[in-house]
Amino acid sequence: MTNNTMTELHATPFSHPAFTATGEPRAHIALGTLKTLWFNTGTLCNITCENCYIESSPRNDRLVYLSRAEVDLFLDEIATQHHATEEIGITGGEPFMNPDILLIMQSCLARGFKLLVLTNAMRPMMRPRIQAGLLDLKKQFAEQLTLRVSIDHFDPGLHEQERGPGSWSATIRGMQWLQRNGFAFHIAGRTRWGDSEAGLRQGYARMFDELDIHLDTGDPQSLVLFPEIDVTAEVPEITTACWDILGVNPSDMMCASSRMVVKHKGDNSPSVMACTLLAYESDFNLGRSLADASATVALNHPNCATFCVLGGGSCSA
Repeated sequence: MTNNTMTELHATPFSHPAFTATGEPRAHIALGTLKTLWFNTGTLCNITCENCYIESSPRNDRLVYLSRAEVDLFLDEIATQHHATEEIGITGGEPFMNPDILLIMQSCLARGFKLLVLTNAMRPMMRPRIQAGLLDLKKQFAEQLTLRVSIDHFDPGLHEQERGPGSWSATIRGMQWLQRNGFAFHIAGRTRWGDSEAGLRQGYARMFDELDIHLDTGDPQSLVLFPEIDVTAEVPEITTACWDILGVNPSDMMCASSRMVVKHKGDNSPSVMACTLLAYESDFNLGRSLADASATVALNHPNCATFCVLGGGSCSA
């Protein structure tokens, strides 16, 4: 088949798993070592952000709550298949709204995994039952547990532009509670307002100094700065030639070392998705088990280019 014929057949970008709209071979990512397994514990959240990556809100239950028993099945599979998995990530929605969250965390930590929990540190995390459970887990597993708190910008007004009125003070209280009680925590910011990376890191450093928060903003793990996803922007497709052109290593992409477990509303059992950002896309649903999920992933979505390849984003620690 000629390139001209291929172009005619697949003229719409991101419409074919093997070829771009111009007929060039689409880039694919092979799973190497499964270093990080993510669990999306449900898309329900206590707030609605302006640009949430997966549209979490108090009403969005497209991903329903995972149970501890469902999580345990995948942790068992890691052991029986001898995956060299080092880290478990928990995301949402707001994970601390899941009724089983403390039990899920206990399961992951008791098996020796490092555990990274993403949270807005607001009211769901600050409920007395959750605080007591977190303190108990810290006593047992302090060296394994890290929480990542979302503070979108060091300017309270810009943070609240994304997360809504009152979100700044609630998050700061939660972060200060984590520090007072000796938890390891990181911060996740966003680049949506056009600041330089250096400017952002300096701004966060000033803000943390004022709040007497002890965090190294120069460390890209302690302060993660996520690229923005603009669904209205024209996005280039990633071809096999792009790796050399861009100087990017395909093994550095998230889907080369991670998968995410979700439970779609109406399903009887969870699914394994190729990417933490593509929770609803059927083309990125790799099956019901980790064994199914070893398939090669076609970079056939705008987020693949915007967030990962060009943006350099990664959800893992």
